Amino acid sequence: MGDSQEASPVKADQESAASPRKDDANGHLKDAIVGTHTPRCVHDMGLIHTDLKTENILLASSEYKQVLNIKVPDLNRKCYPQVSFKLVPKLVPKSTAIKLIDFGCAVFDNYNNDYTITTRYYRAPEVILGLRWSYACDMWSIGCILFELCSGEFLFNGHEDLQHLAMMERVLGPIPRHMISHACTSALKLFKKGEKLNWPQSGVSAEDMEYVKKLGKLKDMVGRYCTVHQSRASLTDLLKRLLAYDPNDRLTAREALDHPFFKEH
Repeated sequence: MGDSQEASPVKADQESAASPRKDDANGHLKDAIVGTHTPRCVHDMGLIHTDLKTENILLASSEYKQVLNIKVPDLNRKCYPQVSFKLVPKLVPKSTAIKLIDFGCAVFDNYNNDYTITTRYYRAPEVILGLRWSYACDMWSIGCILFELCSGEFLFNGHEDLQHLAMMERVLGPIPRHMISHACTSALKLFKKGEKLNWPQSGVSAEDMEYVKKLGKLKDMVGRYCTVHQSRASLTDLLKRLLAYDPNDRLTAREALDHPFFKEH
């Protein structure tokens, strides 16, 4: 795994969010899947990481290079009503190679994997519903990370289960009934008659409802943040396959590597 002190976390800053570098996200995610100590290798060993998130994906090198100058508002000069701009260097990593860290929660695949895992924002629906989880929960996390790298924003920024599921339905459509019917007792209480998500319940704050309302369908969310037009269709398709509700329908790490998104550049 290497010395994490010489590595930098893979994060999407605000500048990247305004003008995403799709090729950077492409490189980071491809390396995150195919490189040493990554989901593909970990899964091949029969292990599930269970806590994939941007904080646990580090750049292998801390070296950067300047690729261009960009204009940003010069806050030290007052030129109202016109805004003054200054040129600042745009720095990007010299290499997209990454390494995963924090294997403290990694487990071998077995039939008793039904307890809560993963940091909230990257948690798969089967985990929230109390269903058995396996390798596919890592691939859901990869989908959330990919969106975050392209947008600079969390895809599902929920803070409790009901709101989190409501966000999923807002972006991905209704949760499959066969998953709801097998949910644990506490998760079933989030649904009306065991079929439809009971959102919003009484007592839900206006702020929480607004968080859900501002989300759109996955295609629209990608269109909002992905500035490279020809990449939108393949990125949307990749995310849709990584964020399939049913773990059996989700891409494996090996299948994800063959997706057109990783072959465009």
